Amino acid sequence: MSFQPTAPGASGETSRLALLESQLAALFEVSRVLSRSLDLRQTLREVLGVLHERARLRQGLVSLLDEERGELLISALHGQDAEPFEAVSYRPGEGVIGHILSANAPWVLPRLGDEPRFLDRLNLYDPDRPFIGVPIRSDEQAIGVFAAQPPVGAELLEDRARFLEMVANLIGQAVRLARTVEAEQQALREERDKLRREVRGSHGFDSIIGRADAMRLVFDQVRQVAKWNTTVLIRGESGTGKELIANAIHYNSPRARAPFVKLNCAALPDNLLESELFGHEKGAFTGAVSLRKGRFEQADGGTLFLDEIGEITPAFQAKLLRVLQEGEFERVGGGRTLKVDVRVIAATNRDLESEVRAGEFREDLYYRLNVMPIRMPALRERMEDIPDLARFLVGKVARMQGRELSITDSALRVLMRYDWPGNVRELENCMERAAVMSENGVIDRDVIQLTGIDLNAGASEPARSATTVTAPGSGAVDLDDPDLDERERVIAALEEAGWVQAKAARLLNMTPRQIAYRIQTLNIKVRQF
Repeated sequence: MSFQPTAPGASGETSRLALLESQLAALFEVSRVLSRSLDLRQTLREVLGVLHERARLRQGLVSLLDEERGELLISALHGQDAEPFEAVSYRPGEGVIGHILSANAPWVLPRLGDEPRFLDRLNLYDPDRPFIGVPIRSDEQAIGVFAAQPPVGAELLEDRARFLEMVANLIGQAVRLARTVEAEQQALREERDKLRREVRGSHGFDSIIGRADAMRLVFDQVRQVAKWNTTVLIRGESGTGKELIANAIHYNSPRARAPFVKLNCAALPDNLLESELFGHEKGAFTGAVSLRKGRFEQADGGTLFLDEIGEITPAFQAKLLRVLQEGEFERVGGGRTLKVDVRVIAATNRDLESEVRAGEFREDLYYRLNVMPIRMPALRERMEDIPDLARFLVGKVARMQGRELSITDSALRVLMRYDWPGNVRELENCMERAAVMSENGVIDRDVIQLTGIDLNAGASEPARSATTVTAPGSGAVDLDDPDLDERERVIAALEEAGWVQAKAARLLNMTPRQIAYRIQTLNIKVRQF
């Protein structure tokens, strides 16, 4: 068997092909590593490990430009933790690494020790070996340096430098993606924290208006119960603000960062209520085209607010009792038992005690819910809060309508003479109607009377002194107060006198004829009893 002589340069070409094959395999593995994770430091360390094993590139280094400091900082070293070298940095143009950044071009050194600009700050590199450094670019701008040492006496340094450039381009894309994601995550975190502060502020105690003793008691109870995971039952008439109290409990509790899920139990029949609370499996019933998590699952780790809890049927009460006792349930159509950690806050306007005695509400469920009862007072029980509530609601309507609105003291005095069977919700509706009726943006006594509230229905006359009338703001209003105009003074006296003109005239040191004249000239509508 004879051999053909090898052509000149064939050995060099074979070496080059072998190098290209190893680089291609290494490049493929590098691309896989970079696509696996957004943890930049860990990914870069894995990339340097691949280059060490597959491309025989030793002491791989990635340094990235810190924009705030304007210096190159070590991000990854092969076989080394970058943290001990965090104090090592390079200014642009400083040393070999800094020169590559400022020049934004590769630099190939056949022997590292021959370069006088080599600083050896890391004490890692072999001065007898070659050294290759290439810029890491983003939008053609150098944002870092990627460097490594080929073996001693390595050939084809230019080919190796082109390979490092290809890897550096992939690293640059990964850095740009990681920084973009980090910036977006930081923006989301800031937005989340801002929203949390706003939500906490809007649902804090300061956002709930109430200076009456009955409301102060509620605030004290909420502050105490918010610390714990105790089940709360909020009692009170419709429109008294039970949901506001539920919000305050959740957002001032250790669960404030977890979900706050709400459900009105009166809005759904039993079959839909079960699906809403417990969820359902795919195919559990007609229309169940996919798995759906219920409110208990959605609220896991947080709080579930069950409004109108007194409206659920006895059949469903037994199903609810189990999840309240054990924290366990099954989805509709499912057999797997799920366990959740949910704090329950319930609310009702029903007399549950009477319903328990009548057998319409389970006694065991009642005691499970009524661990910490909080009673919301009706608005007629805290009349002193009406002026502050009315002003707040007028401001809310003003923002909705995009105009300036104000309410006069005479209007506030009229509001305080009404019993408000619909509580705060009725007051809010009244303020919105009054704003619609007011052409000039001033809600006065006459505008309030146009809203349709029946001031004769259940109105009560509180005891007052002979010379003052209950004030809309605080304390009492002196009828001789110079800040009251004549119309306000006459109306206040008439209200104090129960709209008996002779009595009002005495309060104002007038004759009945004088006050009758002023009622006519000031266009005061006299209330009839």
